[in-house]
Order: sequence, then C-alpha cells, then structure tokens
Amino acid sequence: MRSPDAEQPSLFSYSQTADFVPGDHPLRRIRSLVDAALDSMGGTLTVSYSHTGRPGIAPERLIRALLLQILYSIRSERQLVEQLRYNMLFRWFVGLSLDDAVWDATTFTKNRQRFVDSAMTGRLLDAVVDQARQRQLLSEQHFCVDGTLIDAWALMGSYRRQDDDDEPPSGPPDFKGETRRADTHECKTDPDARLYKKAQGQPSRLCYIGHVLTDNRHALVIDAETTRASGTAEVDAALTMLDRRPGKHRLTVGADKNYDQQRFVEGARAAGVTPHVAQNTRGRRSAIDERTTRHAGYAQSINARHRVETPFGWGKYARPLKQTMLRGLDRVGAQAKLVFASYNLVRIAALEAA
Repeated sequence: MRSPDAEQPSLFSYSQTADFVPGDHPLRRIRSLVDAALDSMGGTLTVSYSHTGRPGIAPERLIRALLLQILYSIRSERQLVEQLRYNMLFRWFVGLSLDDAVWDATTFTKNRQRFVDSAMTGRLLDAVVDQARQRQLLSEQHFCVDGTLIDAWALMGSYRRQDDDDEPPSGPPDFKGETRRADTHECKTDPDARLYKKAQGQPSRLCYIGHVLTDNRHALVIDAETTRASGTAEVDAALTMLDRRPGKHRLTVGADKNYDQQRFVEGARAAGVTPHVAQNTRGRRSAIDERTTRHAGYAQSINARHRVETPFGWGKYARPLKQTMLRGLDRVGAQAKLVFASYNLVRIAALEAA
C-alpha cells in the first residue's frame, strides 16, 4: 500500500540530539575533552558575570560554539548560528536540545570582549594542555618555539602618516619614493597592526605575529603569544613563554636560525633552558658554540624542530591564522589561543584513537 506524502507532526517527541550523532563520530571524543577542560576551569567561567540580573547564556555553550566555528572553518557567526538552527550534530556539541532557541549572531560580538577581558581563551588553552598532561602525552622537558605572520583585517591603503586624517584614496596606494616607518605611520583601520616583511625580497604586509611553544613528542601547543610585528618580537615572545615553564629539570628548546641571536641564547640559559638553535653562519658568527652542538640531544632537537610548523599549518588552512577578521591585539591574541586550543583537542583525540 502506498503511503501518502503528507506531513503529520507528532504531539510528543522522545528523541534527543545525541540520538542523531553516530557513536563513533570524531566529535564525541572531542566533546568529552572539552567538557573535562571546562569542568576543570570551575568558577573562572563566572568571574566576568554579574551575580544579579537575568540569567545569560552559559559561557560553556558559547565556547563550544566558537570551537565548532574553528573546527569546521565557518567564516562568520551568522553562518554558525544558521548551522545551529538545523544541524543536529552542532546542536548536540554545543548542548542545545531540540526545543532550545538559538541565540542571535550578535551574542558572540557582545561576549567577545568579556572573554578577552577575563583571558578566557588563555585559560581554556591551559585546561586543554592539562588534559594532555593527565594522559601523559606531553614532553615536559623538550620544546620547540617559532612564530608566524597573521595578516590583519586591513588594506594597505589604510597605512598612512599618523597626522593624515583625510579619506583614503579610492584606487590602489602608490608608495613609490615614500619612506614608511612605524614611528611616523600607522594603520588607520587597525592601529595595532604593523607593516612587516618576513624576509628580504618578500612583500611587506599589515600583520601580527603569532608565537607558539610546542612539545617535541606530539607537537602539542604548550603556550602561545600574539604580538605586534617587529624585528624583536619573536625573541621577546619566546623568552616570555620560556619564563613561564615550571619544573626543576633542565629544559631544551629547539628553534630556527632566526633565533640564533646572543640575546635569545643568553636569555634562555638564564631561564634554565638549553637553546638548541639552528646555527646561522652566513656571513656571521653563530651564538651557538660547541658546548651545545657536541651533545646528541642537539641533533635530536634540530630534527624534531619541523613539528612546530604543524599547528601553524592547521590553523592557516581555511582558519583564522591565515588572516584574522578581528581588529586589535587583544582580540587577535584571544582568537589565536582559541585556534591552538582547537588544534590540541583534535590532536589529543587522534592520539587517543590511534
């Protein structure tokens, strides 16, 4: 007998969003990691919320939604909210039931500054790293450090003299014969962005620099910093992250030739860290001498150094590390830490499944 093509809504629904998610779906393992990390954060999630007034949206749900946006390379909050309206997988991951209303896209805009002020994404990254530590996936003594450029959400035409308040030209800017310096020029769209080029022969870009400290065992991001682009930013951020490393054991850190500087080598040794830096002997004398290179651990660190590029590649493939859509150092830095927390979650889940 042929059934009629007619919709007949049920009076009651006995299904839950979890019923629509396969038991072996990769997000199930990631969801358990996220829940454990959020539980360990405890009362820190409520620090920036008032004790009076109407109850707001649970910060845990907002964080899970922002993680989904990164994991699935969703370009905007409006597209994310659209997915939350009809995607059962997304509703389950965030914690929404079938009947829960989805909030407006502006909710993320209004809560973003709250997350920045309370260093929420930094705490989340630390909590995810602690989950890896509990599973004994970290190398607590051997690390690598590196930096990458994050393109700013600004056009080159917005980089003008600081005293230039005129409207930008309608056509492409012509900087021929003009000297542009950070102390005389600024980006009118994003004042924290800096004009910087990675190496000789490459074009200058308005950008930030994202820095990471990874472990040598599984390339998990242990710490992260975002700075304004400058010639000293990489060394400054690396020494800052090394100073935050606890422990009584002697540590090692691998790095590329850009870190072959006396200031970095001496600063790392002062922090109790042995610098295993690739030697730069092109027309100069390396800051790394035989006291370091003679040990077998130096060669091992140099061989493992390429793993630090893994989180950068993951974060730039259709994700915000290639070009951010936010403006301001604090917001870009918070977004970068959220990207690295997402990368760690995927990496830990893959290591557990192996």
